[in-house]
Amino acid sequence: MLRLFARAREAAGTANDRFDAATVGDLVAEAVRRYGPEFAAVLETSRVWVNGEEPLAGDATQLRDGDEVAVLPPVSGGAA
Repeated sequence: MLRLFARAREAAGTANDRFDAATVGDLVAEAVRRYGPEFAAVLETSRVWVNGEEPLAGDATQLRDGDEVAVLPPVSGGAA
């Protein structure tokens, strides 16, 4: 399961999606193909987590059935 937050969700036009991918890198590449250049631009500054943690092997991290991959763009805000 891929979960998208903030600008990643806006760029993709969805909050959740499913992919058949062996690794985090495979999933991210397929998401870029599916969602296009605006989504790719958001990924450049985003974190990608697996099951709530940064994957130790990065893009080479193997995925298993039931894993949740989240794209977390940087958050801005605060009081002026």
